[in-house]
Amino acid sequence: MSETTASPEDQDQPGRAEYRSTDPAVMRALAHPLRIEIMEILDEVTEATASEIAAKLDQSVANCSFHLRILAGGRFIERAEPRGREKPWRSIHKSRDMRPDRDDPTGIAESTELGALYVQREAARVIKFLREAPAYMKDRTWVPAVTVNTSTFWATPEEMAELAEDIKELVDRFEGRRDPANRPAGATKGRFFATLNPDLDELLARAQDVEAAGDNADGSSDQAP
Repeated sequence: MSETTASPEDQDQPGRAEYRSTDPAVMRALAHPLRIEIMEILDEVTEATASEIAAKLDQSVANCSFHLRILAGGRFIERAEPRGREKPWRSIHKSRDMRPDRDDPTGIAESTELGALYVQREAARVIKFLREAPAYMKDRTWVPAVTVNTSTFWATPEEMAELAEDIKELVDRFEGRRDPANRPAGATKGRFFATLNPDLDELLARAQDVEAAGDNADGSSDQAP
């Protein structure tokens, strides 16, 4: 599971590089709907207190503080400079890559669970947009900019991994535009959501073929010449 965000300070803060982790415990620290929402807020506003986050999410301060501490334990966030008596939090990294070690079943399970949470959240957001946006899209120039695309293709694992990297870099051209000074006239916040995966039926069929081949090999080894 890979998620990319960017803020205007990214270019000037070496510490805000990509957070790459294959640790299942780190994935669990993020794998909660509210914690995903909290991370989006911190990515958007750069820093915020538990009270400010609670107000945005209609949650109690105590509940948000609890989840903030878990995110801090996973090294997703850290304390920002105090604002008087206030103690805001900020995101440490500009992007997060939680793809697992392919030889770690626990990491794979945690990563897929985390990915499923993002898919559920983003799918609900897209459905809401498609059903409600036409009533508010008075500027019809945005209509061609909205797309839902599906494709079926055949590729090797290496080719699909390369495509995953290409998709990840598609929005790099817009990096830095969280700062209004860097936006061209007419720019509006956009949302990009993509998934890429081998076909499940194909994987099942291949697994069955491998199992059948193994059974045949075992059976033939028991036969007398």
